[in-house]
Amino acid sequence: MTTMRMSMAGAKELAGHEAIVLTRYLDSVGIWTIGIGHTAAAGPPDPGHPTPALTLAEAFALFRRDLADYEAGVNAAIHVPLAQHEFDALVSFHFNTGRIATASLTASINAGKKPLAGTQFMNWKRPAAIIPRRRKEQQLFRSGVYANGGKATLYPATAAGAVQWSRGRSVSLDGLTDD
Repeated sequence: MTTMRMSMAGAKELAGHEAIVLTRYLDSVGIWTIGIGHTAAAGPPDPGHPTPALTLAEAFALFRRDLADYEAGVNAAIHVPLAQHEFDALVSFHFNTGRIATASLTASINAGKKPLAGTQFMNWKRPAAIIPRRRKEQQLFRSGVYANGGKATLYPATAAGAVQWSRGRSVSLDGLTDD
């Protein structure tokens, strides 16, 4: 089977589910992070050390690099052909849960039961705030609809690493490439 990679539309969709912070910040469990979920565990740069602010293009390029591990996880777990939109939905799911290898939806896909797998996205709905994201992943898997319109939310953070959630603004990811 061919090794798949997340499409640009899929990467933009996934970025739309995540916060984008161009300076280092402390995530919800106190880990220094930058860009779109990048931590030291993913490789350089290490946001645990003072680092210059990223541009939106740099944050997206770093995100695309970080996605390689999640793409590999989906490629390893799924043993049947997928449409691009199905693969994109699964990478988004795996980026959020880290559980593609053990999820019941994976077993259903591999058993040729994609309609059942589509319903099983909703097995992963805690905390309740994740439900809108899961519905969008489910819709993308089932019908190929990329719902975020190429937009994401950009947030500032303080020098101490506190994200200023009330100051987020929508940004277009149009024009960003894999270059």
